Amino acid sequence: MGPMTRPALLAISHGTSSPAGQAAVAALVDAVARRLPDVTVRLGHVDVQQPDVAASLDAIPEGTPVVIVPLLLSAGYHVRVDLIEQSAGRDGVAIAPALGPDPRLVDALLARLGPVGSDDAFVLAVAGSTDDRANEDCREIGRMLSARLDREVTVGFLAAADPRVDVAVADAGTHAERVVVADYLLAPGYFHDLAVRLAAGAPVAPPLLGDDEPPASLVDIVVDRYNEAAK
Repeated sequence: MGPMTRPALLAISHGTSSPAGQAAVAALVDAVARRLPDVTVRLGHVDVQQPDVAASLDAIPEGTPVVIVPLLLSAGYHVRVDLIEQSAGRDGVAIAPALGPDPRLVDALLARLGPVGSDDAFVLAVAGSTDDRANEDCREIGRMLSARLDREVTVGFLAAADPRVDVAVADAGTHAERVVVADYLLAPGYFHDLAVRLAAGAPVAPPLLGDDEPPASLVDIVVDRYNEAAK
């Protein structure tokens, strides 16, 4: 018998039709693979893109344990229902927690915000979920960001929950000269474009992943989620 094979890491993204978003997520997974040279690292998707979860699992040799790391910022329906259902046909699958909330995501958000003015007001744009536990995860990031910036941060939702981003921006604008929107989204795509539209001219920071090197803090979180679940 050789040494125990380390479980494969199957990173599962939401999926996007945006080529920029697809490339950004693929670059994150490539960076994770470089950090884990002795681990089989694959990328699959819950929605929109192929391979889906089932096809991704089928491509990993039978008998190899698998850790699914959701490349999702909060644990909504996809983590709680989809991933469990879609991986049910296979033994030896562990599902790690979502990437957030995690203080290292706040580091990445602050890096994307760049220099901030002393009088700026902040809105944190988040996707929003029909599962309020996921929305609460996002509110927790808003509280962490508020503590780091030492000022109030309003969470604005892009779908499924209130206040919507446009309402949050308009409201913040009543007591500040400039409103800045921090973008709690993993990658460019539909939701980022929507955030820019709803911000109605207020500056919107880029998503956590772009066409540059993936933030080390995000790579660290994925590797940690894998290592914790692979024990």
